[in-house]
Amino acid sequence: MTFRVGIIGAGMIGQEHAQRLDQRVSGTQVAGIADMNRDRASHVAAVTSGAGVYASGHDLIAAPDIDAVVVTTWGPAHEEYVLAAIATGKPVFCEKPLATTSAACLRIVDAEVAAGRRLVQVGFMRRSDPGYQAMKQDLDDGMIGEPLLAHCAHRNPSVPDSYTSDMPINDTAVHEFDTMRWLLDEDIAAISVLLPRRSRRASSHLDDPQVLLLETASGVLIDVEVNVNCDYGYDIRCELVGETGTLTLANPERVDIRRTGLDSVRVPADWRARFGRAYDIELQEWANSLAAGQAGGASSWDGYEATAICEAGLTALASRERVTVEARQRPSLYGQPLASPAARA
Repeated sequence: MTFRVGIIGAGMIGQEHAQRLDQRVSGTQVAGIADMNRDRASHVAAVTSGAGVYASGHDLIAAPDIDAVVVTTWGPAHEEYVLAAIATGKPVFCEKPLATTSAACLRIVDAEVAAGRRLVQVGFMRRSDPGYQAMKQDLDDGMIGEPLLAHCAHRNPSVPDSYTSDMPINDTAVHEFDTMRWLLDEDIAAISVLLPRRSRRASSHLDDPQVLLLETASGVLIDVEVNVNCDYGYDIRCELVGETGTLTLANPERVDIRRTGLDSVRVPADWRARFGRAYDIELQEWANSLAAGQAGGASSWDGYEATAICEAGLTALASRERVTVEARQRPSLYGQPLASPAARA
């Protein structure tokens, strides 16, 4: 069966997903596009195999010839469209964030619980990245014993002037927040934010770089360096330190270059070069879940937890104090609470 997918939001990530779902993912066809800018929606529809253009996201969701929905609008609009999709019983893939506040995320969680089944997958694509998947498999297999520490770096060559000091937490490190919860099978209990000397490449209104210190429920410490003006490329790093060894995320598709006295390796220019394969896998897994009638991947609850960490991080940034991450009790729809080390042993 081929599922007819409607995409709400025809910006950069919406255009990327439209191409994937229409040309590279099996079992899906892009059947509709909606965007506030109708010309932009028409442009994206024109490069698909026959998608229609809808006047609004709500019209697209209500359309009988749309089987499933992808939400790629700006974050503040996510809640209304995800809730509308749940109300119609249509599966929805929502790019991160699920919503911009934990209260909004919980309204989505409550709607899904009331519906009695998972309909939402959140676009945390690192869970589908082959490198991170290999790390998780090795960790779960006990290759380094129990994890003690994690070191992460999220570096961008540059960011626009519109990028502000809250965005390293809300828009950038949110990927690390979800990835660490998933890798370690633990919730984040607290967060602190440290500000080193500001980069001369950063705008005067931007605190860059930032170092975020996360604490898990069992006491694993995770440092996350966010450095969005590093100049040299898009550089994502992760190392897990365990009782008996370490796991380090290798540079994907690494090719060593030796010439004129140099030994070097290329650094991806942007997120598309680094995580393109992860997006392909993620959307194919979503298509497979549509066929199976069972949502997979990051859930609405995972989206809520990530947003709750972001909110605590913003409080820590403002106060320069350690802040506890407050979260509601996990509903049974989303499985058992994340395991402690003792439960894994």
